[in-house]
Amino acid sequence: MITGELKSRIDAVWNAFWTGGISNPSEVVEQITYLLFIRRLDDLELTAERKAAFTGQPVKNPRFTAAQQDLRWHNFKDLDPETMYRVVADGVFPFLQKLGTSQDGAESTYATHMKDARFTVPTPNLLS
Repeated sequence: MITGELKSRIDAVWNAFWTGGISNPSEVVEQITYLLFIRRLDDLELTAERKAAFTGQPVKNPRFTAAQQDLRWHNFKDLDPETMYRVVADGVFPFLQKLGTSQDGAESTYATHMKDARFTVPTPNLLS
């Protein structure tokens, strides 16, 4: 059973989603999972960048192109709520939907499952 400070923090997240307009627990978990996933992608990229800097080699198979740097968690997480919301809605989710699709348009299993991913957080303040 979860108790103490952790329970209070989890309850605060649920309450924020509830008052923000998302009352379906599955949808809350789905949206949080997408955000955790994009954070994990950025963490993996940061680790690869540190390794590349240490070895003096370029990053192998970068997850984000130079033009996609604004889609990285560490770059958008501290933006003002309105800007962050636009970045996530208009950039991060389309990026996730296309992730795993090859240059010739062939889709991986991941891409097949993510092509219908949708961003349903209703307000910038709830996202922040």
